Amino acid sequence: MKIEKDTVVTLRYKVSDLQGKLIEEAKEPSAYLHGGYGNTLAGIEAALQGQEAGYQITLQLQPADAFGERDEGLLQTISRKDFPPGVKVGGQLMGRDAEGHEQAFTVMKIKGDTVFLDGNHPLAGKALRFSLKVLEVRAATPEEVTHKHAHGAHGHHH
Repeated sequence: MKIEKDTVVTLRYKVSDLQGKLIEEAKEPSAYLHGGYGNTLAGIEAALQGQEAGYQITLQLQPADAFGERDEGLLQTISRKDFPPGVKVGGQLMGRDAEGHEQAFTVMKIKGDTVFLDGNHPLAGKALRFSLKVLEVRAATPEEVTHKHAHGAHGHHH
């Protein structure tokens, strides 16, 4: 079966920087619903479109095509007294961006009474190399299409 809209693609992946430093390697296969649902990066979907199980590719994505450019407007500081207990440097917490939308922030440092937060994705601003191997391609169930994500062993669980 070919990868096309409304197929579930199971793959293994590795992500590294352009110098070859490993950033992440999936320990288990992962599955996503293909077809513009936002379940993986658009550049990955484009590279896999029309391919079949067994296909392997290594592709490089520039920041704009991966996790975006860094936005210094997503850096914030808050008072330590407003900071939830138990969250440490490197931890994440949910907050609001300048427009009031919910946003995940990473705690970058704590200095005195000030906590420094970064709302950028940790890989924003980085060109990345993705090594992908397609393990399986199957038709999505009507429920998966309705929910806009893959279910099952390597997909989303409700």
